[in-house]
Amino acid sequence: MIYRCLQFFALLIASCLCIVSCQILTPSADQGISPLGQGDRPVTLKLGGWGSSPAEQRLFQKVLTTFEATHPHIRVKLETVADQYMDVLKTRLIGDAAPDVFFLDSFEAPFLMSNQVLEPLDAYLTPDFDLADFETTLLAPFQQDGILYGLPKDCSSLALFYNKQAFAEAGIAQPPATWDELLADAQRLTRDRDQNGKMDQYGLGILPDLARLVYLMRAFGGVAIDPQGKAAFASAAALKGLNLIVQPYQDGIAVRPPDVGANSGTEMFGQGKAAMVIEGNWAIPFLQETFPDLAFATAEVPRIQDQPGTMVYTVGYVMNRQSSHKSEAWELIRYLTGKKGMALWTGGGSALPSRQSVAQALHYDRDPLRSPLVAGIKYATPWQLGQYPAAIMNSFNNQFISAILAEQPLQQALQRAQNSANQQIQAAEQ
Repeated sequence: MIYRCLQFFALLIASCLCIVSCQILTPSADQGISPLGQGDRPVTLKLGGWGSSPAEQRLFQKVLTTFEATHPHIRVKLETVADQYMDVLKTRLIGDAAPDVFFLDSFEAPFLMSNQVLEPLDAYLTPDFDLADFETTLLAPFQQDGILYGLPKDCSSLALFYNKQAFAEAGIAQPPATWDELLADAQRLTRDRDQNGKMDQYGLGILPDLARLVYLMRAFGGVAIDPQGKAAFASAAALKGLNLIVQPYQDGIAVRPPDVGANSGTEMFGQGKAAMVIEGNWAIPFLQETFPDLAFATAEVPRIQDQPGTMVYTVGYVMNRQSSHKSEAWELIRYLTGKKGMALWTGGGSALPSRQSVAQALHYDRDPLRSPLVAGIKYATPWQLGQYPAAIMNSFNNQFISAILAEQPLQQALQRAQNSANQQIQAAEQ
């Protein structure tokens, strides 16, 4: 039913665009920037986003205040959506009430790009903006048919986090470089059953969620979706990759957060329930604040089939195609994704820069904890599943957990998930 609603949404968007097409402005090569807004009064831009921690909210407001100080003809009104961000955004797009600029997760980008509600940004770019400074793995999720619709504001890849004390006690001198070494280390790090038969410490903590696993399929030539946007994770190649975490779990050397009463992989690691986890940049400040006595380090995700691999997650700034203030909206995007604005935002450490020069200026490429995450961005698999991501992700996760728990064979579980996802996509496309 939800996908029929999405199809209806697409038709409404197309109708709205036909009505307002005569009002859409074509950007000039010089971006059309003027020192003052209409009537010599500042133009007020609406910037849409979702909530974050109080510290991040204060930092982001500082970034916006700095922008306004250097762009006195523009004022920014931040509109924060507390819950159901994409549902609210789509409703506002239909009603011509969406913000001029808004956050867009790469996961959700294909749907909005396909429905032509985003302003193409290529004509706004000038050589001094230095688009080549962005990692290509972060630009790709916001490009469709050769057109750029968004610019990544920040990102995080995945890296291996390991407990230094646990490694020392097990006699392991360095982090594993290959997946085979990872499993061998996990075996040595798994120890001590409690009175309920559970291990006191597992070697590896896992999260059996598709968002964390696509790079495993890719290591053997598998994919989550095919070129037509249909689910394709039940292939033999994909199964080989996914079995890299299924088998260790069933062998008792890997563990999920709910198995040990934890809410996340990071918490499970911080509590000492797992000696290794594969997590993102967000884990660093959490561990430092919540578990200050924990001695941990990071390394790049171990190689598979002699190839590096990881996931990368990013959010972009995009412009509403129906905005009445496109020149000013571009000025805001240009600043937020420019070198100064990005350095100010990512300098807080909660996210990694999407510009290579900013990562270097902040010394993240040499930081003992963040450098493996920065290195992984170049070869990472972006988290994106086409125009119908919910159908694919939910079908996979619902069945994959039963395979992890040995309730059904992995191949059977994923074939069922793939069939279910593609049936939902077919229904949405009719």
